[in-house]
Amino acid sequence: MKIIDTKTGKRVGQEERAFRTKLKEEDPITRNVEKETGVAELSPMEPPGTYEANVPEAKEVKVTHPMLVQYMREHERAREVLDRFEKAMLAYHEAGFKLNDEINDALREFFTFYEEDLFAHNQREERQLFPLLHERLIESGEHSESKPPTTAVDMMEDDHVKFIQLSALAFNILGLAARLPDERSRGFAFQVAFNNARELVELIRLHIYREDHVVFPLAQKLIGAEELDALARN
Repeated sequence: MKIIDTKTGKRVGQEERAFRTKLKEEDPITRNVEKETGVAELSPMEPPGTYEANVPEAKEVKVTHPMLVQYMREHERAREVLDRFEKAMLAYHEAGFKLNDEINDALREFFTFYEEDLFAHNQREERQLFPLLHERLIESGEHSESKPPTTAVDMMEDDHVKFIQLSALAFNILGLAARLPDERSRGFAFQVAFNNARELVELIRLHIYREDHVVFPLAQKLIGAEELDALARN
């Protein structure tokens, strides 16, 4: 399945656009929240676009290598934590940004999980899998025409950076908002933190979808079992 537009290097794709639309329809967090201040909603970064098929057989490739399967199992855990975080942020928003024990526990769980588990997971992908996969994607023609060429790996690493930015913004602004004495400023800051959290939720979900349905099948297809064994030992 085509990962990037080879001429523009941009992410495109009907299949995942449909998935993103489905996410928005089912997402309990309202997608067009109006700030109480009357200021237009801030969107610190638009979640990335998606891909379309260029290697049609890739999505039929069954991911079987233990290293890739482990990545996907860790994604399952991430989705569970993400769901609780999303529900907690929605409850926090609906309660006028007043904490209770349940909301506080879910927020703490997510930020702890991100720092201790998800960040390490992303670093492992970047160390173990991404360098060789990037080479194989270029060799197979699955890259942009830019100089130097970009592949799905560049986009996954870019997502990892955006995770850091958005999680830091959400966490730090939540802490700042709680200390602001002015009610209007406090409400505005809480809303900005909420919007950043919302963007982060969608970005992580889409990122996991892309890896599970595109990147890992391509890795299974383009990298031999012995090579994957060697990468898993790194």
